[in-house]
Amino acid sequence: MILTDSLLDFILETREHSETICEPLEIEDYVVQPIVDVSPPKWHLGHTTWFFEEFILKPHAKGYQEFNADFSFVFNSYYETVGKRVVRSDRGNLSRPSVKKVYEYRSYVTQAIKIFFSESQSEELQAVLEIGIHHEKQHQELLLTDIKYILGNNPLLPAYSNSFVDHPKETHQQDWIAMDEGIYEIGHAADDFCYDNELGRHKVYLQPYKISNKLVTNGDFQEFIEAGGYQRFAIWHAEGWDWVNQNHISTPLYWHKIDGDWWHYTAKGLQKVDMETPLTHISYYEAFAYAQWKGCRLPTEFEWEAAQPFFPWGKRWEWTESAYLPYPNYKKPDGALGEYNGKFMVSQKVLRGGSVATPISHTRHTYRNFFHPQLRWQFTGLRLAQ
Repeated sequence: MILTDSLLDFILETREHSETICEPLEIEDYVVQPIVDVSPPKWHLGHTTWFFEEFILKPHAKGYQEFNADFSFVFNSYYETVGKRVVRSDRGNLSRPSVKKVYEYRSYVTQAIKIFFSESQSEELQAVLEIGIHHEKQHQELLLTDIKYILGNNPLLPAYSNSFVDHPKETHQQDWIAMDEGIYEIGHAADDFCYDNELGRHKVYLQPYKISNKLVTNGDFQEFIEAGGYQRFAIWHAEGWDWVNQNHISTPLYWHKIDGDWWHYTAKGLQKVDMETPLTHISYYEAFAYAQWKGCRLPTEFEWEAAQPFFPWGKRWEWTESAYLPYPNYKKPDGALGEYNGKFMVSQKVLRGGSVATPISHTRHTYRNFFHPQLRWQFTGLRLAQ
């Protein structure tokens, strides 16, 4: 089966867009790793390339010559079945390979993929290619959020780009959507792409509930801060209260109070907080505490999915009250790709909706993102439920 023009265009557009994201960077920005959760941009560019080389070219392209035998060790992320890898916290120590060499690697592998799929290939291999494309799109979002963290923790707070809008407004009026008690179908049902954790479409029974048609705003959360929300232990989980106190948390990530005014770091540099734009860069702990303070709660992922046709979404990854667990009859894929989602189904919370950093054509209403409850470097926000 020959690679279709649409899939070929998809991979070429994806490969190009990763590099477009990095165009505003200085060469020194490519290698910084401030915390373990943030990877250097150079590593993202190499890792997404390694994925195609490791899972398609090396095992299936006859006569393929590996670009560099050391790169599998350098750019493997968490695939235990593939071999040894650099410890995640050490990615920022990789001054070599150079940025120039990584871009050469990208070009080499992209060209090899084009040549390989110019001949007839199986549907199974095309499916792996499609996973690789969406894998790179995931890393495009990580590139944007990691770059923001890198620059947002630089003492000079340099701007990344004037064209990337990370704080768009929601212009509609806030209202409560009433959802009826009943049985709802959850999970991916179409023939288009999805991840394995979205499969196992099933029915759930939901009690009647209400859900906000609008995200919580910066202004809403400022009221929480000014009312002493970070000091009221009664509205926090015990684990969240420990996190607040051990890490001296008193604001969302990137917020600064300067001469009595609230400012925050954005893609355009340090800006005054627009109180009308959706809140972002908060942990699950903060989302839960805010909902408690308002006398509300977070929706479950099932409530979110059932109600999502009735409100706009996609500006913020929205914390839900659901633990990240397998759907009924979930089956982890065989081989290394089985490590993609299944092994992370413990101690994490589900987020829904996508964000301003999520690439076009990479999110859908069944998409299940997941993070540990203390993390907040992604564009995370919240929507209230009752």
